[in-house]
Amino acid sequence: MAPSTETENTPVNMPVEEPTPIPDGPPAPGTQDLLCAGEVRILVVDDHASVCQVIEAALAYKDFTITSISDTLNLEAVIKGETKFHLIILDYMLPPLSTDQVLAWLRDYQPDAALIVITGFPTTESAVNALRARASDYLMKPFEITQLRDTVYRCLKEIGLLRMSERSLRESVGTALRDRRKALGLTLADVAKRSNVSLGYLSQIELGKSSASVETLYRVCLTLRLRMADLFQAIQKS
Repeated sequence: MAPSTETENTPVNMPVEEPTPIPDGPPAPGTQDLLCAGEVRILVVDDHASVCQVIEAALAYKDFTITSISDTLNLEAVIKGETKFHLIILDYMLPPLSTDQVLAWLRDYQPDAALIVITGFPTTESAVNALRARASDYLMKPFEITQLRDTVYRCLKEIGLLRMSERSLRESVGTALRDRRKALGLTLADVAKRSNVSLGYLSQIELGKSSASVETLYRVCLTLRLRMADLFQAIQKS
């Protein structure tokens, strides 16, 4: 059973019922147009079990394997264990542990894991320490579930573990080309004539119905006075 949509805008420090992730259910909101490169191992660390539960429920997705730790006495063993995590969501303050000690463990035993720091007591010092620890982001509690998801998805995309689906990629390419064409005041017929690409094929590309070859994209981009690097940058932003 999927997590209730009532938690969509719930602050992260509010508990939810039945937060167990869904191993084979539908993707969490926002992942429908994304594909995982494989299993994604996520470690969630917060001394409040309710926060861990909310994050688990928010990120429940068939390709995400989530380990939650609220008992700080077990944290060292998990970090130093055999499991190598791709992403760690870490509460900055974990009494009685020292934040510097926890960050040192992560540096020594989970060097390849991306890091997102969360805190209910934001300070300039903690933000600077998070940056020094190469954290991908620094979130302040309470934050909305959508903000957390967006941050996690962006982080996973940056490290190559989450990518756009083929359908979403086609649609993004088509939208970017259509917006550029309209900005130049050109019709599809104009572009077809100048690029020597059939009108029907161009229409299918703009609608996201067909995938364009690299050669076709190059010709269309030349016609639209658009660098291919800028085209893909626009797609990334979308």
